Amino acid sequence: MADLHLVVDRAAGGLAGQIAREVREAVRSGRLVPGARLPATRDLARDLGLSRGVVVEAYEQLVAEGLLASRTGVGTRVAARVAAGAGRQPAPGRPGDEREGSWPHYGHRPTSPDLGLFPRQAWLAAVRHVLATLPNDALDYGDPGGVPALRRELAAYLGRVRAADVSPDDVVVVTGVAQGLSLVVQALVRDRGRRIVLAAEDPTSARQLPLFRRAGADVVPVPVDGEGIVVEDLPGDADAVVVTPAHQYPTGVVLSPARRAALVDWAARTGALVLEDDYDAELRFDRDPVGCLQGLAPDRVVLAGSVSKALAPGLRLGWIAAPPRVARAVRLARGELDLGSPVVDQYVLAHLIDGGVYDRHLRRMRREYRRRRDALVDALAEDLPWMTVRGISAGLHLYAEGTDDGGDLSGLVEAARAAGLSAETVTSAHGSPGLVLGFARLPAHRVAEAVRALAGKGGRDVRG
Repeated sequence: MADLHLVVDRAAGGLAGQIAREVREAVRSGRLVPGARLPATRDLARDLGLSRGVVVEAYEQLVAEGLLASRTGVGTRVAARVAAGAGRQPAPGRPGDEREGSWPHYGHRPTSPDLGLFPRQAWLAAVRHVLATLPNDALDYGDPGGVPALRRELAAYLGRVRAADVSPDDVVVVTGVAQGLSLVVQALVRDRGRRIVLAAEDPTSARQLPLFRRAGADVVPVPVDGEGIVVEDLPGDADAVVVTPAHQYPTGVVLSPARRAALVDWAARTGALVLEDDYDAELRFDRDPVGCLQGLAPDRVVLAGSVSKALAPGLRLGWIAAPPRVARAVRLARGELDLGSPVVDQYVLAHLIDGGVYDRHLRRMRREYRRRRDALVDALAEDLPWMTVRGISAGLHLYAEGTDDGGDLSGLVEAARAAGLSAETVTSAHGSPGLVLGFARLPAHRVAEAVRALAGKGGRDVRG
């Protein structure tokens, strides 16, 4: 039986996720070889001073990932076909490289959540409830706009948590924010009979822009400053503008009250549509998040959100809340595209929201991610003082800029990845380069060590 040496920080929370990460790293590094038998869950729980259920959850997660194999009477072992290095993220491939996981738009990125914190037991319980209670007819082709139960729950949730002004008929269930906003752009193109002019924040996510262009938009960058998008710089001929007012990506600023009012006035005056990506709105740490723009102007704003950060991106569950004419157009487009989202998952999410499980999960995530972000901010101040952190305390990433006499930000990206932090450089036509650091998958007790490694490999030690 393999002797496990696991480091678990009880104060950091997410104990099952911590155990899973420690065992996963032991397998990947070769310390646990294929076929090695792990301690029984009861024994390991006793050694760590934890409940057996925590260890069972960690083992079940690794079995589901294929790293461990478990059989009654035999115990839990490292899967026979797992080799050292298994499960590591492949290096980003070039366009046209079709190896699974190699395309740079897929896989772990700085905005990815800690998938070890996904509420597997709650999701499983909800699946069992749904399958036990769902009538047969509910498994047929449904409304491409989403099952009524989920649209009702989402309308109530958005009104309660985001101060949205929306009815269930105005909600369309989509696979995520990217699909939802792309379908809105397509609907505008169809309505105008031409390509549309879409204003977008600069800097913004490079992954979104190709989707908008393929949907029929000519994208015009508009600068972002400390108060959010500069409304006075919006082009007069814009048909729409896409913004992230709750937590701008990547700079982390919040759209100020004055800019919110100015943006709503601009939309009313020009007849343009505001596409509000409710990015990170549920993950504000320093205070309750401000309400959404949609609640201020429901006839001019489309609100888009998803569970990709709160639960997992692989669920492919999101929504838009739109003016009735836009909601009808998107529902029609969704029906023409793929006939809607899987119904069982929609009922499961509706059940989790209705029972308060989703709210409780979010509260837990906010506490955990705040610990990790705070640890990263403190470590950067200690070991990379020439980097200045910008933006509010929220989300799964932070944004940093280098001082004029600092080091090369681009050189930090690979060093950050080697140290266990995900990172990307950010370029802008209107500002200085910056660095996005993802912290969600790094436990708080590992952050200082990772930043010290980052400073040693790619940072410039200005302390002498």
